[in-house]
Amino acid sequence: MIHVELTREDPWPEAAWQQHALAAVRAAVAHTPHGELLTTPAAVEVSVRLTDDSEVQALNRQYRGKDKSTNVLSFPMVQPDLLDTVSQNSDDGELLLGDIVLAHGVCAREAAERGIAVGDHFTHLVVHGTLHLLGYDHMTDNDGDAMEEIERAALADLGVADPYLIRED
Repeated sequence: MIHVELTREDPWPEAAWQQHALAAVRAAVAHTPHGELLTTPAAVEVSVRLTDDSEVQALNRQYRGKDKSTNVLSFPMVQPDLLDTVSQNSDDGELLLGDIVLAHGVCAREAAERGIAVGDHFTHLVVHGTLHLLGYDHMTDNDGDAMEEIERAALADLGVADPYLIRED
C-alpha cells in the first residue's frame, strides 16, 4: 500500500495538497510495471515536500551542482532494479520510496505562464517526480518520450489535460 507523507511550508497556501499528491503518486505507479506497489502488504511511503524556491535552489545546488531553483526535485531511496522485491525484502514491512520536493514560486509561475491551474501543474509535477523515484528519466529522447507517455496516461486518469500540448510561444 502506498502512503504519501506531505509537509507544507509557506508560501504554499492551504489546499487539498495531500489528496492531490496521493492521487498523483498512485496514478503514476499504476501506469508502470511497478503497479504491484499499490497492493503490496508492505507500507510504501513517498515523502512530498512543498517549500519555497530558495530551499529548492539550495538542494539543487547541493545534489545536482545547479545553482538555481527548479520546479521539482526527486530523491529516490530504492534502486530501480530492487523495486520488484519491495514486499519480499522489507524487514519491517515499511519502505521509503523517496522524496519529492516542489518549489512554490517556480510552480506558480509556470502554471500562470501556461494558463493552467496550480493544482493541475502540481499534480503533473508529482506524477513526474514519482516516475523519477521509480527509475525513469528523460536523459535521452526515447526515455523522455516513454516518460511523457506514462505522465499523459496518469494525468488523463486524474482528469488533468495533457501538459505537453501546452507550449510556450
